[in-house]
Amino acid sequence: MHVLTSFRCALLGLTLALAGCSKYSSVSTQQLTYGATTPAGVRISAALRHPDKEPLRQIGGYLDAAAIAGQALKTQPDDTQARTDYNFALSRIMEVIHEAGFKPWITPLQCPGEEGPWIVRYETVGPKSPYDPAFFRVLPADRYEFKGRLVTERTIKPGLGAPLVINNQGFDATTIDPFAQGRSLYYGLTAIAQFNNRQVTLTTLDPLARETVDFNNRSYPLAADFTAPIGLALAELKPRKMEVARMFKPDKFKATTRLARLQPYDPEKIPVLLIHGLGDSQATWAPMIESLRGDATIRKNYQFWFFSYPTGYPYPLMASVLREQLKAMKATYPDHKKMVVVGHSMGGMIARSLITDSGLNLWNAYFDTPPDQTNLPEETLQIMKGALVFQPHPDISRVIFASASLRGSDMATNIIGRLGSKLIGSPSVLLDGGQEALRLAKPSDVTGNPITRMPNSVDALDPENRFLLTINALPLAPGIPYHSIIGDRGKGGNLNRVKPVSTDGIVPYWSSHLDGAQSELIVPSDHWSNQNPQAIAEVNRILKQHLGAAAR
Repeated sequence: MHVLTSFRCALLGLTLALAGCSKYSSVSTQQLTYGATTPAGVRISAALRHPDKEPLRQIGGYLDAAAIAGQALKTQPDDTQARTDYNFALSRIMEVIHEAGFKPWITPLQCPGEEGPWIVRYETVGPKSPYDPAFFRVLPADRYEFKGRLVTERTIKPGLGAPLVINNQGFDATTIDPFAQGRSLYYGLTAIAQFNNRQVTLTTLDPLARETVDFNNRSYPLAADFTAPIGLALAELKPRKMEVARMFKPDKFKATTRLARLQPYDPEKIPVLLIHGLGDSQATWAPMIESLRGDATIRKNYQFWFFSYPTGYPYPLMASVLREQLKAMKATYPDHKKMVVVGHSMGGMIARSLITDSGLNLWNAYFDTPPDQTNLPEETLQIMKGALVFQPHPDISRVIFASASLRGSDMATNIIGRLGSKLIGSPSVLLDGGQEALRLAKPSDVTGNPITRMPNSVDALDPENRFLLTINALPLAPGIPYHSIIGDRGKGGNLNRVKPVSTDGIVPYWSSHLDGAQSELIVPSDHWSNQNPQAIAEVNRILKQHLGAAAR
């Protein structure tokens, strides 16, 4: 245990969950109180202090409060307290509906109010949403408090409506949508209640798809909580243990390799593809996604995707898998705009391969004969060709590298790195026919000795790895701008390989630097620069710059 924990901390900057380090996210339920002295606020306070045992009557009480707040907004549209009263009452309505198991999206509710019954119906707005509340938990975001390494700040958009988190129940989302974010979906919507005499129409709107809502013949900003869906997902799914397992036992988690959307597809929005690094998962992008979604320009113009993979596999193999999944994305969404790729650490290495024409340079680094003359089993040949022979992907318009280990890391060759490589072992996906590939491969460039086993992810980080040496000698595709964000712990050091070197603790500057970058920013950060506020602000800047370039 101590050896594994040391390896995890030194190589990845994280510790095993059993070592007691801070969690990505933990969630607690707030004990709600309400102190507003407005007519709506007084009713809300009374309902919180003395909740009715009959949920329909309880909903009716909160509807009374929301209706009073709505009337106040009718006469004073800029009354922020009335808006707060409305939002809070509506959150409680949605909460009671969920806790009582009511389904107004199927059957209208009749709720007793002070001046008579309320009839409550649910209606969809616009095209049918993929997030039909009939199949989801519908949870009020204001009920939850989050703490953890990836939820340090809450990104909230003020406005009208009750921010919600929806989560699927009873089905695996990936069996319905191959590009769904995962088996479990966590997504943010905002509820609105429209009043027409004693008739109430509930709707849920997507704050990533629209910025405003019409209420009382006036347009209001649509409220949103961009942290709650991610914070709740991190707290309930606990991805840290999965990250460790996917590194040390990649074969067991081969099926978790996937390209996925974090929101409904929109052909008008530019995909931003996020690729995580060694020992990580898509979870480690949480702070960046939350922050970027808080910017109206980003929301309007971009949609977020991720590529997640078992990180014990060598990255050239995972890059090959990603290229195949990008083909599937193109087949499903042929009208999608060219994407911006953001790669962190080993994800940056994958991103680099997406804008590289390998020709036969990488193949020739390993074999003396061209692919069609190399006597390998067909399946092994196709795997090797996918990893070693590729062209720039045509649908990439810009790349951002964050702490990218492009030239590897000396840590891969020290005692901890060697131990990690031994623990991960050789991926079984390369073993069928792999012995023949090893026999035909050229000896190691460094030792002159034959290669004895198929490489894994740690082996691919050796600065003397022939794949790294060869691909870094190849030019990047012309016409695709790229940017570098590099972490430095603040200890100083040389930018070249002369010790002491500038480093983020895992990857040195000399490994991440790329000549020809449109911009390079060094931020005061450990290896997880993709979570650094200055780095996130730089990604925001680059994405907005990209909009201007794309418009020209």
